[in-house]
Amino acid sequence: MKAIVNTEYGPPGVLELREVEKPAPGDREVLIKVHATTVTAADYRLRGSSFPAVFWLPGRLIYGLRRPKRTILGTELAGVVEAAGKEVTSLKKGDLVFGMDGSRFGAYAQYVCRSENSALAQKPPGLDFEEAASIPFGALTALYFLRDRGKIRRDQKVLIYGASGGVGTAAVQLAVSFGAVVTGVCSTSNLEMVRSLGADRVIDYTREDFTSIGETWDIIFDTVGKTSFSRCRSSLAREGRHLFTVFGLKELLQMLWTSVIGGKKVICDVAPEKKEDLLFIRGLVEEGKIRPVIDKRYPLEQAAKAHEYAEKGHKRGSVVITIGLESGRPWELYEAGACILK
Repeated sequence: MKAIVNTEYGPPGVLELREVEKPAPGDREVLIKVHATTVTAADYRLRGSSFPAVFWLPGRLIYGLRRPKRTILGTELAGVVEAAGKEVTSLKKGDLVFGMDGSRFGAYAQYVCRSENSALAQKPPGLDFEEAASIPFGALTALYFLRDRGKIRRDQKVLIYGASGGVGTAAVQLAVSFGAVVTGVCSTSNLEMVRSLGADRVIDYTREDFTSIGETWDIIFDTVGKTSFSRCRSSLAREGRHLFTVFGLKELLQMLWTSVIGGKKVICDVAPEKKEDLLFIRGLVEEGKIRPVIDKRYPLEQAAKAHEYAEKGHKRGSVVITIGLESGRPWELYEAGACILK
């Protein structure tokens, strides 16, 4: 099978299209024919070994000290179950699925194996493979931070910094679905898009500093690591929470300190991937409360270009990599039961 492989850490150019052995599913795994994947921050950070300083050594120890242990990247995917292990009960051959696995990666390939108990579920009806693949990473991350760590409640004021990115676009929609009053912060070119996701207000960070306008928020969710607690402290409500998906030693120390003194909290964490959460997200998609936002699409052989674009940090929503999708919407053939893609 064809796959994008990187056998060394480095810039996007280390990604190469190669022929590799097709995997075989274990007893509790399914083999998935991948039709779409994405470029997440996890993908390009692992490719370049660009972990935050405090995590550089642990990251290298986990993922490979001198060269990567995970030679095929790709966390998110959407595709079709090609085969199921003998102990698999919830999925079968021909099922259309979507999901992610940030520990195994491997989706930059024509086929990949996933545990049926991982964050993997039936694809939401009405979404094509590209749209479905763009959902899990951002939505699962935003759900964990807003619901589980931020304890979001109806009518709370929530500010999403980086509202136009993969996590940000999901966070805006989730916060709206929870009944919060949402402020998005993004650049000029993305103002209308963020408004279209349901934000009550959008601030252009190139023209206005949200910390200087005298307002406070119950939750400030920084999805891109561009704010600081010292700068935002006066913009947090009395029991406000400042959430970070990208953080370093300073934020970790602030989290420890604020957990002791009470009041305003700093929260840094890595979102887990749970099947039940993906099913919850799928339900919101089916209800029309979450929709995919895709910036650009690249074929598998242009994965390096996809990484180069995504790594600039200005993408709107997701950057998708397609695999074997030659016609515009071949997923319609699957929806009709004519599984004829080769």
